[in-house]
Amino acid sequence: MALDNSKKQQLRKLFLSWIFCVNFILAQAQNKNIYHTGWIDFNKNGVKDIYENPKADINDRIDDLLNQMNANEKTNQCATLYGYKRVLKDELPTINWKNEIWKDGIANIDEHLNGLKATQFSYPYSKHAKAINTVQRWFIEETRLGIPVDFSNEGIHGLNHEKATPLPSPVAIGSTWNKELVRQAGAIVGKEGKALGYTNIYAPILDLARDPRWGRVVECYSEDPYLVSELGINMVKGIQSQGVAATLKHYAVYSVPKGGRDGRVRTDPHVAPRELHQLYLYPFKKVIAAAHPKGVMSSYNDWDGVPVSASYYFLTELLRNTYGFRGYVVSDSEAVEFVSSKHHVSENYKEAVLQVAEAGLNVRTHFTPPEDYILPLRELIKDGELSMSVLDRNVRDVLRVKFELGLFDEPFVKDPQAADKIVAQNTDEFVLEMARQSLVLLKNKNDLLPLNLNAINKILITGPLSVDKSVYVSRYGPQNLDIENVFEGIQKYVGNKSSVDFALGCNVVDDAWPESEIIPMPLSKSEQKLIDEAVEKAKKSDVIIAVMGEDELRCGESRSRTSLGLPGRQFQLLQALQATGKPIVLVLINGRPLTINWENQYLPAILEAWFPNLKGPAAIAQTIFGEYNPGGKLPITFPRAVGQLELNFPYKPSSQLGQPSSGPNGVGNTSVVGELYPFGHGLSYTTFKYDNLKITPEVGKTRQQIEISVDITNTGKLKGDEIVQLYFTDLVSSVTVYDIQLRGFERITLLPNEKKTVKFTLKPEDLQLLDKNMNWTVEPGKFEVMVGASSQDIRIKGGFELTK
Repeated sequence: MALDNSKKQQLRKLFLSWIFCVNFILAQAQNKNIYHTGWIDFNKNGVKDIYENPKADINDRIDDLLNQMNANEKTNQCATLYGYKRVLKDELPTINWKNEIWKDGIANIDEHLNGLKATQFSYPYSKHAKAINTVQRWFIEETRLGIPVDFSNEGIHGLNHEKATPLPSPVAIGSTWNKELVRQAGAIVGKEGKALGYTNIYAPILDLARDPRWGRVVECYSEDPYLVSELGINMVKGIQSQGVAATLKHYAVYSVPKGGRDGRVRTDPHVAPRELHQLYLYPFKKVIAAAHPKGVMSSYNDWDGVPVSASYYFLTELLRNTYGFRGYVVSDSEAVEFVSSKHHVSENYKEAVLQVAEAGLNVRTHFTPPEDYILPLRELIKDGELSMSVLDRNVRDVLRVKFELGLFDEPFVKDPQAADKIVAQNTDEFVLEMARQSLVLLKNKNDLLPLNLNAINKILITGPLSVDKSVYVSRYGPQNLDIENVFEGIQKYVGNKSSVDFALGCNVVDDAWPESEIIPMPLSKSEQKLIDEAVEKAKKSDVIIAVMGEDELRCGESRSRTSLGLPGRQFQLLQALQATGKPIVLVLINGRPLTINWENQYLPAILEAWFPNLKGPAAIAQTIFGEYNPGGKLPITFPRAVGQLELNFPYKPSSQLGQPSSGPNGVGNTSVVGELYPFGHGLSYTTFKYDNLKITPEVGKTRQQIEISVDITNTGKLKGDEIVQLYFTDLVSSVTVYDIQLRGFERITLLPNEKKTVKFTLKPEDLQLLDKNMNWTVEPGKFEVMVGASSQDIRIKGGFELTK
């Protein structure tokens, strides 16, 4: 009886699978011979080559391997293979891999089996570690030279892996102002990545959040370059302490798309040369010098008409020759394609490949097959348009990182089973502490907070963010987490001590969103009904906890906003609740500064929580009811109106003032002047005294360090954290400099009446400016030192003078 086509195909698949299994078993038996005590015979020639010798000098190992590589193998080390369900169609190696371009190796595999796309291998953790070992084994045993793969993954909110330890959003991390806490967070990300088989973590983001309309403000530590640098240094050191690489994002000038717009706009940053170096490049320069990250991701915007990823100046002259970077540069997705498709500085894609390769881009990444980059690269080499020396230069950086990570010595996860005992184990207290330290008390009129549960009979929880769960999971962080929302967190904390009622009040946005950002719409009957229901319950309550702000669809990549007010009907809900006369605690869940002028004017207490981690609801409850005393500070300025933008810190003298109301050019008062909450602002349930400022020496040399100390005393009745901030002003300089600049901060915990001495060191590089000839220099002259609780709440001042 003849077989139909479907049965023939099934039999053919079974036969091919059988052939593959037989060949695989035979290959396994043969390839077992490549594993020797203390070394691996990657090229299977029976000889310990220099690149296979763990005791040999790394540069010699790179040279030896590079000399053995053919053009195909070299070009393959210049591209990323995106993982399962991104580009890879297979979870594990198949017989067809021998027909794929990566039969000659690959630079890195990104986000493979991390759970962002459904897979059987993301959890339990040991299953993932074994799967990564299987993939790595294929590249070592089935490619000619056995060059191991660098397994990369995102990590700005915690490791981007199913059920890993979650961190708060970066803007919330910035609000902790806690360097040691951030280093611990990095160590957790690195440790979990290492246990799961990842060898390269894409973190931290060093972009400055200078325009709050931009969607990715939530993913930035701060608007200030010094704060970003200090936290970035500690995140990198934490990650790399675990033997994995950290890759900085996004180099460079990425975070200032014109008008705060996002999506495909991400170009045309209006940044002057001096501002470029003193603000936007400052964190990269400082983090590279202090923490030596092994990776940098190049951005897809231009600067002054030149795409960064195709710029020899940015990728080679600055990054390598000036900053001393020795890792490899991976492109942000589509950065290479944009050279021709958006920036139009190349006639076609092939020419774009030539430009980025010559500029110093090592590895191209995009959500398309790696051959899209590798094949044009091979053509350029074959045709003589790209020199082999440039290709060797680019490949050498990739190999160096792989050797430094130990991939040629211990390419596999040693104990895959141990991952189950490492990932997300015993980190709950740390997750809670990060959530608590990221909270910022913006306002607390008449000490409404903390609430006394013993004096409250009925609490109303309202607002759309009280039940939203989207803000606790990021595309760039852990997935499939067990989440409780703020309503559940407060309800659990209160228990039977008080009655907790709930009313939604409104949705996050209205039906006309985003048009309603600019065109007011009347309330619909259903919207009015939700508000009325909340008001009726409010009247019967002793206190209202309103949880409002933005959800995950309003913040993040490609999610810019035109307005910065509370979206949808949240403002109308707050007004209606305030009219009841009941005290209101406003809890903000949001990813950017909001223009909450009315809220600040009429509500007694406001607590900023940003996008917290999954312990955020518990931390919010503990803070509202006084178990925890908030001590976070704003890492970014809150403007009063969109029309003021840009309004940020640091700023040039008089650049953020209003127009003159008198004098020869006086035309009247500016409607809105000054920020709503300044950079560094944050309140506490206790109070702190600053005194005994000491500056040594008071007269010194321009190459000399200045030692500064100040005594801080808790003068209140509660234990609390204070973030002591050091600012300086260069009183007279050869070029216009920023009004005041942050150059030190320490987060300290004090018991009532306890006093601590906080010490700072101003190094020469902290006082540098770019002179008229664009040279970094410390100029002689007088400097003022200011120490305080925010950039505007300066508690004590002093000064020193520098001479040549």
